[in-house]
Amino acid sequence: MIKKHKKIICQIFKFGIVGGLAFVIDYGVFTLLTQVFNIHYLISSILSFSISVIFNYIMSIKWVFDVTKKQTPKDFTVFIVLSIIGLILNSIIMYVSVDIISIHELIAKIIATAIVMIYNFITRKIFVEK
Repeated sequence: MIKKHKKIICQIFKFGIVGGLAFVIDYGVFTLLTQVFNIHYLISSILSFSISVIFNYIMSIKWVFDVTKKQTPKDFTVFIVLSIIGLILNSIIMYVSVDIISIHELIAKIIATAIVMIYNFITRKIFVEK
């Protein structure tokens, strides 16, 4: 039982590192697109989220989760579906935060990312690692 808890704690730690790096990618691209290129925050969020998902997928299967078998198209499809749900969740949180609650988009992005990170860990633990 202790070994299982240690494994989960280690995975959470690794997921945090990967998530932190993915956040830097997501937030950096988002900031660049919204603040430098003046692209609408929802479009910027979708683009930056998508780029960070690719990075997260690669790191998740190579380093975070126990994925010992070769990834199949079905495995990748499950990951993409989970990521699309995460993207929808991210976009809803961004919209509500910015357009309804009037939170600045850079702060809203941090809030949305934190919530979606929890969703990502739980769903990837269940569906990616099996």
